Amino acid sequence: MKQVLFILLFLFPFISTAQTKLVLLGTGTPFADPERSGPSLAIVVGNHSYLVDAGPGLVRRAAAAYNKGQQGLQADQLHTLFLTHLHSDHTAGLSDLIFTPAVLDRNTPLRVFGPKGTKKMVQHTQKAFKEDMEIRIHGLEFGNALGYQVQVHEITPGLIYQDSLIRVKAFRVKHGAWKEAFGFRFETADKIIVVSGDCTYSEELIEQAKGADILVHEVYSSIGLNKREQRWKNYHSTFHTSPEQLGLIANIAQPKLLVLTHQLFFGTPPDQLLKEVQNAYQGKVVQGNDLDVFD
Repeated sequence: MKQVLFILLFLFPFISTAQTKLVLLGTGTPFADPERSGPSLAIVVGNHSYLVDAGPGLVRRAAAAYNKGQQGLQADQLHTLFLTHLHSDHTAGLSDLIFTPAVLDRNTPLRVFGPKGTKKMVQHTQKAFKEDMEIRIHGLEFGNALGYQVQVHEITPGLIYQDSLIRVKAFRVKHGAWKEAFGFRFETADKIIVVSGDCTYSEELIEQAKGADILVHEVYSSIGLNKREQRWKNYHSTFHTSPEQLGLIANIAQPKLLVLTHQLFFGTPPDQLLKEVQNAYQGKVVQGNDLDVFD
């Protein structure tokens, strides 16, 4: 029995019975859809949350999820973030994540794992809010200085984070002109969840997603895009994933569940985009909405 336990610990360096959940916090895009906050999601293991991307509205969406019973998403417990890339719609909520939980008594530094350039982005953000921090920490609020600190880890492909509940691997994806864009593979005791980030067709993503319990992937409507100006056709076809490409990815990777997020409808009805994906992939697929929970 001891030998079996040793082998399990060696192969998988954490053992937990905690149930893993995927919580979609924001499923939007740069389009200002009031029903969809900026891109962000949480992997929740027991009472611990691990955030991916910091779109506008992140902290309040997390509070809404917590009010619906999702543990680990109260503001003062938001302290671990993984950034897929530095596009503004994925990072405009970063200042909110740095400062709002600190005001609400976060007592540990925020840890941010992201591509090259993340450190400069955080430094400039903290510099912009320097006076605010000084008043809150040294004024009558007596704020905890630790809560305002940010520990930045600029990542490369491979294992980037590990604790007793989770292991996180980063892999490169193709996102137009971005030199640094990543997807993430989250491994826990009961689930493997892969997040594409923003990307077009990626063979590396396919390898990482093979057999995953959940693949969270972006997509655009080909029918909708065909109605747009040529410059947008050029842009989106280079930076993002068509339903046909997503079908290729999912048919090879065969995730147990495909969750669509960062859906670019371009004026088409949501069910039209779903049909486009289902025409290319017959596996289980759902359209993600803000505050959806998958467990």
